[in-house]
Amino acid sequence: MKVDKMSVSFEATLGDEIRRAAREGGVGLSSWMAEAAARKLRADALLEFLDEWEAEYGAFTPDELARAEAELGLPPGEPEA
Repeated sequence: MKVDKMSVSFEATLGDEIRRAAREGGVGLSSWMAEAAARKLRADALLEFLDEWEAEYGAFTPDELARAEAELGLPPGEPEA
């Protein structure tokens, strides 16, 4: 497998938390960081898709949002003001 080595810098406390999370997760630092980056990229892609969907079909209704939350096992969102 081809790898891409990178050098990254973090605020010291964030670096400590990342190392702790990797250690507690039983994975190496590189694996933990790669998974965190992959999750962020998936989340960004989902947000982009949802923005495009709403631009084409209109905003999701409160009922649609509640159904999505329930199906994903998320706590109900805050009602909009």
